[in-house]
Amino acid sequence: MIALPSRYRVALIVSLILAGLLLSMYWAGRIAEQRAWSERSQEAAGQLELYAQAIHIQVQRFRSVPALLALDSDIQTLLNNPGDQALREQLNHRLEEQNQAAGSSVLYLLDRHGETLAASNWRDWSSFVGNNYAFRPYFSDAVANDSGRYFAVGVTTGIPGYFLSSSVKNAEGEVIGVLVVKLELEDMQREWAGQSGILLISDSLDIVILTNRPAWRFRYLRPLSAAVRDRLVAVRRYAEQNLQPLASQSLQRITDNSERRLVDGPDGRRDYLWQRLALPEEDWTLHLLQEPQLVAANVRSYRLAAAGVWMTLAFLLLYLAQRRKTLRVERRSRNELERLVEERTRELNTAQDELVHAARMAALGQMSAALAHEINQPLTALRMQLASQRLLLDSGRTDAVRDGIGQVEGLLERMAALTSHLKTFARKSPAGLRQRLSLAEVLEQALQLLGPRIRSEGVEVSCQVPPQAWVSGDAIRLEQVLINLLTNALDAMWSAKTKALRIMAQPLGDSWTLSVADSGGGIAEEHLDQVFEPFFTTKAVGQGLGLGLAVSYGIVRDLGGNLSVHNDAQGAVFELQMPAAESHGAE
Repeated sequence: MIALPSRYRVALIVSLILAGLLLSMYWAGRIAEQRAWSERSQEAAGQLELYAQAIHIQVQRFRSVPALLALDSDIQTLLNNPGDQALREQLNHRLEEQNQAAGSSVLYLLDRHGETLAASNWRDWSSFVGNNYAFRPYFSDAVANDSGRYFAVGVTTGIPGYFLSSSVKNAEGEVIGVLVVKLELEDMQREWAGQSGILLISDSLDIVILTNRPAWRFRYLRPLSAAVRDRLVAVRRYAEQNLQPLASQSLQRITDNSERRLVDGPDGRRDYLWQRLALPEEDWTLHLLQEPQLVAANVRSYRLAAAGVWMTLAFLLLYLAQRRKTLRVERRSRNELERLVEERTRELNTAQDELVHAARMAALGQMSAALAHEINQPLTALRMQLASQRLLLDSGRTDAVRDGIGQVEGLLERMAALTSHLKTFARKSPAGLRQRLSLAEVLEQALQLLGPRIRSEGVEVSCQVPPQAWVSGDAIRLEQVLINLLTNALDAMWSAKTKALRIMAQPLGDSWTLSVADSGGGIAEEHLDQVFEPFFTTKAVGQGLGLGLAVSYGIVRDLGGNLSVHNDAQGAVFELQMPAAESHGAE
């Protein structure tokens, strides 16, 4: 693979980040737009359901009014005697009262020819009395089908209204007239004025008949043919209203009843969410148009969020790539450092082993004079025994010679034990050796090596080490530590009047603690923290290098134990803590 120069790599990375940023913002915008339109469509559908329910309740209140009034006997009497002026006046008053009680706009009675005989607005200048409305579809529908409903602009008042009609029949079932109630619905239209969005109600011809925006009223949503226009003029459905088109163009279909449309409305060309709901009983359609400002805000929010996520991800990837590179460099450096540390560790271990061995040999050198005297005694006794055995052989006393040879063997065994123990103490032990050791036996061997000095200096030894004190460690190295501790105790009591060496072992948790206490007066408080430091000594020049306790401390730490010192009333107390060995259970 060809390696690019650094500046080209940077330019490529920046380009990829920017491309990913633009792509993520684009797709986030698309997703946000689709989701927002869907949510707005669901909200609009809920609003339309509420509006539809309000319209249905409003119309339903008056649907049965004409049918109930058609059963009134006075109405049927007037239809049979239309010239009865007294009855007309009486019925005018009754219709006026009933109209006010019902809350409708106008109640009026038409004869079989469509002429108004009585009306609730008989007092007004726009009274329907005397007008003929046979051309209205609500009249012909009531005659033909017993009832009718029709929205139109009033030809007398010019006020749009919804007309509900019911036929009036005689005893023979013949239609003799029609009762009509007019609902102007203007109050409901005024209530819509404060609602968000544009609310439209279109009739069967898709002409807007009600709306909360007056400028949108009487606009048709689809083109009207010439035949339809002629029919509208004939029935004077919209009176003198000038019908204008409401042109629109579909942009995006969301659901069956919801889409985005670009509308050329009275307020200019705008993009709307257009929601529809059919009102089959009235043969109307309810429309809700909402501007997409909230959708645009959601899209911006999603794009900003996507940009933030993408930049975070990009910088995270850059950080991980840089960290991986750094880790590779650190790994190479660490491997090199570990190799150097291993080499230095091996050198230090070798030096430490040599130092331990040197300290052991130094201890042997200090003990050599006393051991030589200890060995010289059995040698002198051996020479005397051999001379005695020669005389006994000359005199033929073989039984006495046999007894003498047993004494010679005892002297030789004593000498062999001393020399073999010296050879064992002088050799190096394998690194990492772990043995199950009897603390009492290791201490006994150390005391045996120092026995001549202890006896010659008149030191009283008190030893309390139980036989169950088993520890885990290296016998040779542990013996060296004990010899160092015992030797330091003997050195401390060199000029003391009372020379008492107290040795005691006791269990402590999962370990054993062996204390070596002397009566030498103790160590100065300011020196207690320096006792185990290399080359620190309180002895006179030429009597020690100050390495014995430092080496002992290192040995004990390697064996998993601890070495500490403090003073008591008589002198210094060194405490050796070693891990307890697992006991051997009986099978």
